[in-house]
Amino acid sequence: MDGLIMLNLFLVAVFIGLTAFFVGAEFAILKVRMSRIDQLIAEGNKKAVLAKKVAHELDYYLSACQLGITITALVLGALGEPTVERMLHPLFERFEVSEALATFLSYAISLAIVTFLHVVLGELAPKTLAIQYAERMTLLLAPGLYWFGRITNPFIKALNGSATWLLRLFGVKPAGHETIHSEEELRLIVTQSYESGEINQTELSYLENIFAFDTRSLSDIMIPKEKIVMLNKDMAFTEMMEVLEENDYTRYPVKANDKVIGFIHTKEMMTSIAAGRNGTIEDFIHDIPRFPESISLKEVLLKMQQNHVHIGLVISGKGETTGLVTMEDILEEIVGEIKDEYNGA
Repeated sequence: MDGLIMLNLFLVAVFIGLTAFFVGAEFAILKVRMSRIDQLIAEGNKKAVLAKKVAHELDYYLSACQLGITITALVLGALGEPTVERMLHPLFERFEVSEALATFLSYAISLAIVTFLHVVLGELAPKTLAIQYAERMTLLLAPGLYWFGRITNPFIKALNGSATWLLRLFGVKPAGHETIHSEEELRLIVTQSYESGEINQTELSYLENIFAFDTRSLSDIMIPKEKIVMLNKDMAFTEMMEVLEENDYTRYPVKANDKVIGFIHTKEMMTSIAAGRNGTIEDFIHDIPRFPESISLKEVLLKMQQNHVHIGLVISGKGETTGLVTMEDILEEIVGEIKDEYNGA
């Protein structure tokens, strides 16, 4: 086997390796999670800094990958036929194959061999590795892709500019690669993450509850009026203490003449009494917010957070009290039932 054939075989191997590099880099930067790259940067991983630059300029480096894949494919095509023809030439001579047939056979055989190696070793294998080990492959391949992109910058800009001009010629406005997912896509991602073992059953339940959170209204979770434990503004202290000992809640609505006028925080009141400060129940009444039955849980949660309250009345369209809601009730829609040592509110 002469030196030229050895050189060509070596170059074929090199360019199949380069194809694998560009294909692996392309799929890796598409698959890798930016949040994970940011975490690695925070941990001091220097390779992650360069990986972030590449993943952040996705359009540019995908073009670099495509340029690299195209160049390697063209070179492999140019090397394949003459190399195989030189290797098979003695065999063609032995069997006295005509020049035309020899040319056809060498082209067909070289095409089959190079295509097989190019597809299996240059594309399918690196693609699979990049998808399964996106983080590792990105950290490994990002430096090489970064410098290839810098060196070929004029060519990439010219190619991207030509593609943009051609699209605009046909009235198509080029769009960048979107990283925003719809709710349906997020649901699918969550389900797939659970099935692959990335998240557990508890985490899956939390995420599913969050997705359903916006669709639920206050009337779905409120404590009905008939089950609300209330205190009366004119209630005697001993009578009030009996109610508190029986229920062990932290907050109680307070009514006067069958109308809710606010709520008290029992810990605040008991601390004041223990400190020897005299006062009536009326001195500890706070304003209680009112929410319509039809309002979403998200809106109620935001308003409670803004006003720093943990309890609210639910009212009907006629302005009548129909129930009670607490911050705990809302949070239980996400994390499930919450119980303290007293099982109180």
